[in-house]
Amino acid sequence: MKLADIMTTRVVTVELDDTLDTIRGIFTQARFRHLLVLDDDDRPVGVISDRDLFKAISPFLDTLAEKKRDTKTLERRAHQIMTRKLITARPETQVCEAADKLVRFGISCLPILDKSGAVAGIVTWKDILRRIVCQEPK
Repeated sequence: MKLADIMTTRVVTVELDDTLDTIRGIFTQARFRHLLVLDDDDRPVGVISDRDLFKAISPFLDTLAEKKRDTKTLERRAHQIMTRKLITARPETQVCEAADKLVRFGISCLPILDKSGAVAGIVTWKDILRRIVCQEPK
């Protein structure tokens, strides 16, 4: 089975200079845990997980203890917290090979790039686990 069979093709992206406030808003409204960061040429240059965001913003936001310095953390930019070393795969990559990459590199998602290097989709460890273990369709 190939990644093309299980990948999510509707990928949400942000730009290098998008603020953490914008990113927090996306994660708050969405049911996914990864955003791809694109450069000015729409090429993927990084990934941000919800865990990256939680580590980067103040835990006092939206509490009675919130101070100005806490809200300032929301002004940081995507490029300041993104993971820059992208591990990617192609749509024709076998699911087992992708699972091996996730484990070997200790990552939770694989951006899927087409032959030109453009984003074709994304696959997470949950997508692979669901397909391998449960044999459920997407």
